[in-house]
Amino acid sequence: MTTRRRFLAISAAAMVCPTPGTAQPLYTWQGAALGARATVRLAHPDAPAITARIGTEISRLEDIFSLYRPQSALSQLNTSGVLNSPPFELLECLSLAGAVHAASDGRFDPTIQPLWACYAEASATDVMPQEAARSSAHALTGWDRVRLDAASVTLQPDMALTLNGIAQGYIADCVADMLAAEGLTNILIDTGEFRALGQQPDGRPWPVKLAAGGQVPLVARALATSAPLGTTFDESGNVGHILDPRTGHPSQVMWREITVSAKSAAVADALSTAACLFKERSAMVGFLAKFEGAKLEAAVLS
Repeated sequence: MTTRRRFLAISAAAMVCPTPGTAQPLYTWQGAALGARATVRLAHPDAPAITARIGTEISRLEDIFSLYRPQSALSQLNTSGVLNSPPFELLECLSLAGAVHAASDGRFDPTIQPLWACYAEASATDVMPQEAARSSAHALTGWDRVRLDAASVTLQPDMALTLNGIAQGYIADCVADMLAAEGLTNILIDTGEFRALGQQPDGRPWPVKLAAGGQVPLVARALATSAPLGTTFDESGNVGHILDPRTGHPSQVMWREITVSAKSAAVADALSTAACLFKERSAMVGFLAKFEGAKLEAAVLS
């Protein structure tokens, strides 16, 4: 498998508007998030303590969402097929995923994990999955076969979930909420998806550059970009990682990049992923209109 996004960068700029001559130096913290490198950059008098709390929060959320930690709530669910007394964050993220699944007519589906694993395992040997293996993996998907409530989350035998299309954004939201609760403003958080609290300390919007060109000004808003060929299952880079849950095949690569803004990074993250599976821009816009405040910022054809 080849990828153009080798690490997950989490960076935040949280600044107190200083008096002249008292600008705070930039403090940098490095750690890990969802199995990848994480960086937090702060210009604040209490930056070491703040970044330590951010690191603790990220680790706590990894213990819920990570597919890399065997003890995480998600890993335990995938292993046993049932998770009793699930964490609130997992239930909230799954509920949002279910809403996007319904609104997208099944284009967004966390149960895609067995199919994704089938492609990833075949890719490791430089081949595409055999049809029998692909069909068997596809038969293990289906959001309607997931049961969740406050007491438990239950999967059918051999099913598994991935929240890679929404958890990065959700973590950005959680970090933002934690910092906002501490009274911090003028923050830009980047977990691969962006979440802006307020604006830049000088009053200007945060300018987020798009890989395909141009930029989006963010003020108290989130932004997410999905690229079907950002990660590929073949050396030639033609078989993208966004699989269509309805067919079990990789998406037909019509779009090079889809960028969506919304009130939360989790919503923007999930919507941009699902949007890649729409063939017409008008249908994509109609789908996004089902979520208050969501906006298509860019849809770049391949």
